[in-house]
Amino acid sequence: MKRILLALSGAAVALTTAAAVDAKTYVCTHWKDGVCISAHRVKGASQAYKVGYVFGPNYSYTTYADLPPQVSGYYHLDSNGRYVYTNGYVYVVDPTTYAVTRVIDTWPH
Repeated sequence: MKRILLALSGAAVALTTAAAVDAKTYVCTHWKDGVCISAHRVKGASQAYKVGYVFGPNYSYTTYADLPPQVSGYYHLDSNGRYVYTNGYVYVVDPTTYAVTRVIDTWPH
């Protein structure tokens, strides 16, 4: 019986560790009072755009009001800024060059 309990506790630790390592592959889809209450898994969990990527003047940018408030507050984002919010990342875009200057991972905020 001792062996079974030790094996089960070891498996629980392994699962907990695996879940912690895999945390970046989830993107919050619904927030309530600053807490993520619904998330989905993202395949290939790296950001789609890197610093320096140019979106261009005709891109459909995300308004400041559509950014998660806990993210815009935590990172001190400006309401006059230009942003792209997609796949769990906020891309801060220079309004004159249209190039990404900063990439913010919104998980786990």
